[in-house]
Amino acid sequence: MKIIKKLMIRPRHSVVLSSLFLIILFFCLTGAFFPSSASSQARKNQLNLSYTLSMEKPHTHYFQVKLFIGGLTADYVDLKLPNWTPGYYRIMDYARHVINFKANDEAGHPLSWSKIAKNIWRIKVGRAKNISVDYNVYAFNVSVAESFLDARRAFVVPASFFMYPDGYLQNPIKLKIITNAYLPHVFCGLDEVSGETTTFYAPDFDILYDCPIYVGQPEVLQFEVNGVPHRIVAEDLGQVPRTKIINDFKKIVEVSVAIIGDLPYKHYTFILMDGGGGGLEHLNSMAAYMNASALQSPIGYKNWLAFIAHEYFHHYNVKRIRPKVLGPFDYDKENYTRMLWVSEGITVYYEYLILKRAGLLTEEEFFERMSRTIANYENIPGSKVQSAAESSFDTWIRFFARNEEAANTGISYYDKGAILGLLLDLKIRYETKNKKSFDDVMRLLYEKYYKKLKRGWTDEEFRAECEAMAGCSLAEIFDDYAATTKEIDYKKYFAYAGLEIDTSWHELPGVDLGITTQTSEGNLIIATVRADSPAREAGLSARDEIIALDGVRVRPQNFDYLLSKYKPGDKIKLLVSRRNRIQEIEVTLVSKKERPFRIKKATQPGELEKQILQTWLGIGSAPPSFE
Repeated sequence: MKIIKKLMIRPRHSVVLSSLFLIILFFCLTGAFFPSSASSQARKNQLNLSYTLSMEKPHTHYFQVKLFIGGLTADYVDLKLPNWTPGYYRIMDYARHVINFKANDEAGHPLSWSKIAKNIWRIKVGRAKNISVDYNVYAFNVSVAESFLDARRAFVVPASFFMYPDGYLQNPIKLKIITNAYLPHVFCGLDEVSGETTTFYAPDFDILYDCPIYVGQPEVLQFEVNGVPHRIVAEDLGQVPRTKIINDFKKIVEVSVAIIGDLPYKHYTFILMDGGGGGLEHLNSMAAYMNASALQSPIGYKNWLAFIAHEYFHHYNVKRIRPKVLGPFDYDKENYTRMLWVSEGITVYYEYLILKRAGLLTEEEFFERMSRTIANYENIPGSKVQSAAESSFDTWIRFFARNEEAANTGISYYDKGAILGLLLDLKIRYETKNKKSFDDVMRLLYEKYYKKLKRGWTDEEFRAECEAMAGCSLAEIFDDYAATTKEIDYKKYFAYAGLEIDTSWHELPGVDLGITTQTSEGNLIIATVRADSPAREAGLSARDEIIALDGVRVRPQNFDYLLSKYKPGDKIKLLVSRRNRIQEIEVTLVSKKERPFRIKKATQPGELEKQILQTWLGIGSAPPSFE
């Protein structure tokens, strides 16, 4: 951003004005006052920042961080550690893991410092121009948003490690990683410094914080798309043939690139660690946990590919095609948006489309995944309580703090967003006679806002671009379905593609009590109670321990069997323990029902509807067999 300083002049007489004019003219011509570009201003104000990261005793789970700061001019500097990391919408309080903080001047003399906030260290620099800062970071949580260290793996979430001088987020950074015999190889999305081993460069802290770092001895697979190298850095890929993994990853990348029409990075790294779950997207990398045993079945393998497709497509949708408020970031506090249903939910929609178009899902499998997503949303009481926009906004306080009431009071913007993405896509295709689609919206957002305007879009701009592409109002989708809990007319939208969807209730064998259970120390505990259930009506509560059913001792292994003996309308008496008090509660059982939302082709679709289905899913390419 070009910075222009305004000079306020109050004229006194012509001589003063003439002198000031000549001074200003001199500075303008020499570039000393008004910078000719943002980069010249940055060069003038830049600090020399270099970090060294080491892991001398991995078994202690402590990293050692050394920061050199050169070019200081003020008498103090505030070092700030982010409170969260982009893509993981939760305040993480990374500063809680920092210990042994100390600072020295260039002669090695200790400098005085104090914490002025939970994540800010103020160092009294005095006359020192160059200082060094040392601290240790404890890292022993298995999460894509937290760092981890042992003798087998070093995983660095940069936002949890590297403090930045306040006011210098746009400053370039150099990072040296000291490897050892246990952890010899470094992988990340940062560019390497030429001529220096395990040394990397970031043009600013936003890029540094967006590049997770893996150090260890993983298996590495490689492939290219459009001449761009891609690395799969994995701890355990099980028994799946490596050629299959490479070919399937390559298909995912190729189909994703075909949707947007551009490959915006110089290299890409898939970081895949074992022993957990979850993934986090980045501009030219992704980090994810997985379990290799799950890859051995066809369904497990396809679920994994869907997960990979989701995180990979995020480098477009959220990292580049994004709400305006999601960057540049404020790392101190929450960055709110009501549009995570677009960033996350529509990415779910595209993970299904990508696998279908890549020939990795059959048509039936695609429909089944969409049916399951709709059912997940519709079959919880929360769908009548919370909108997609509200779910997006409240993610900071609810998504990672879900409790026993979550399904009664809220929804997943992943599920609802995927549904809304499907509605938008089919509506645009139908209204434009299959000449345009949501793919065109994504390409336009990418070209216009990311590449040309170099920013994200506002909520109003996103809607306007969708409506312009459709050539009609999309008020039903945006005002009703995204902003409220109004019931969705699924049949109308699926008919646009010559499809039918079953939205009716189906009665299933057995009875419904309206609870889920879990086992704790060998006892059967109520985990959740559905808001519209006979259990809630009768007075059962989450955390109740079920002791007996009609006088028969209940164990976790026999509860479902005991219930199977009853029919709808029967009354049962449950003996429960609640906070060490025993009570008996009578419940009237009801029939078990579900809405499966099964999707199938219409018997006599119109020509337009058949064309929409064909181009939407790319029907005609069969998926390869699992071998």
